[in-house]
Amino acid sequence: MTAIPTDLLPAIELETGTRPTHTIIWMHGLGADGNDFVPIVDELALPSAMHVRFVFPHAPKRPVSINRGMVMRAWYDYDLIDTNAGLHENMESLYESQRAIEALLAHENQRGIKSENIVLAGFSQGGALALHTGLRYPEKLAGVMALSCHLPLPQTLPAEAHRANFPASVFMAHGESDNVIPMTMAVASKRQLTELGYAVEWHEYRMAHSVCKEEIADMGKWLKRVLI
Repeated sequence: MTAIPTDLLPAIELETGTRPTHTIIWMHGLGADGNDFVPIVDELALPSAMHVRFVFPHAPKRPVSINRGMVMRAWYDYDLIDTNAGLHENMESLYESQRAIEALLAHENQRGIKSENIVLAGFSQGGALALHTGLRYPEKLAGVMALSCHLPLPQTLPAEAHRANFPASVFMAHGESDNVIPMTMAVASKRQLTELGYAVEWHEYRMAHSVCKEEIADMGKWLKRVLI
C-alpha cells in the first residue's frame, strides 16, 4: 500500500496487479476513514487477470451539524430538517468534496487510467458523494456504486448532470432495516434516477446500515461487468 501525493486527498492505495488498467475510487462513510473498506477487496473475487488500483481516500475533518457540531471525518456537513423533509446538505462542503474527488479522477488519468475504466464507489455519505460527483462528471466513467445511501441535492441534478455519464451504470444497494438512511429515502433516490433515464441496478438485503456477504458477491459481479 502507498500514499498518493500530498496535494490530493490523503488516501490508501491497493493494487491487485502490476500496471493497473482500472481504478476504483471508494469513499467511506461518516466518521470512518479510508481503511474501512480495504478488507473487502479480496472478498470481491475479481479475476486475477484484472489489474485494479483501489484508492480509498480519507475525508477531511469538519464539524457535523447532525452530530451537534462534533468534528469528524465527513465529506460534507448536513442536518436533519424534520422527519418529513429529510436531510439538508451543506452545498458548499458537498461541492468542495466533489472537486476533491474530481482531482483524484484527473490524477488517475495522469497515471494512464482512462475515465471510462474508473468506478466511483462509496458507502453511506461516501455513496452519496459518488452519486453526486459521478453523474456530474464531464467524462464517461465505468460506473457508480452507491451503497446504503441517498442522492444528495436531488433538485439540482437535472440541471447539473453531464450527458457524458447519462448512460453510466449505477449499482445501488440498501438494507431493509437501515435506521440511518431509511429505505424510503433510498427508494426515492432510485426512482428519481430511473425517471431521469439512468440504468440503475437495485439490490435490497436483510441488513441494517452495513454490508453483507450477499451484497459483496453482487458488487463483485457488477464490477466484473463494468470493468471488462
